Amino acid sequence: MAEPELAADFITLAKVVKTQGRHGEVAVETFSDVPGRFAAGMRFFASPEGGKRRELSVTDVWPHKGHLVLKFAGIDSITEAEVLVGRELQVPQIERAHLEPGWNYVSDLIGCDVFDRDRRIGTVEDIQSGAGEAPLLIVKSGKREVDVPFAEAYLREVDLAHKQVKMALPEGMLELDAPLTAEEKAEQKR
Repeated sequence: MAEPELAADFITLAKVVKTQGRHGEVAVETFSDVPGRFAAGMRFFASPEGGKRRELSVTDVWPHKGHLVLKFAGIDSITEAEVLVGRELQVPQIERAHLEPGWNYVSDLIGCDVFDRDRRIGTVEDIQSGAGEAPLLIVKSGKREVDVPFAEAYLREVDLAHKQVKMALPEGMLELDAPLTAEEKAEQKR
């Protein structure tokens, strides 16, 4: 199969966080909770470095201290593995796993407008994983940026066709990141 050309043709499944071991293994942070998604024989493309993607083939995979450790064919030393640190491990969009109805890829939420009931909060600019049980949607509105947990307890609807995420957030949650008012600043000085 020919390699897709555009960045939008790929989906990130993991990011290499460090080397692991002496024989070219790497520890990765995963962005997929699809069971069995990472397995020997799987093909990844490392995100572009210098404009070119690198194709990698997994020969072994195992869990270790909160990460998955991957061993790739042809990467047999720490030096060879170091060039992968910080790079995203991607698959062509057409190869991503099919989800059950009602489930969504978190990466599909980037660019969606987020609503708290009927009030528009802003647009999803990024997603942060690993900060808690639920990924955080980094939502921007003008110069203001708020972190919104993409938690099932708050989620009402995801409408990817209309690029909307509808939530019912707890009272006061959006104010947690808000700048202090003049009254709050005065109280802090006391």
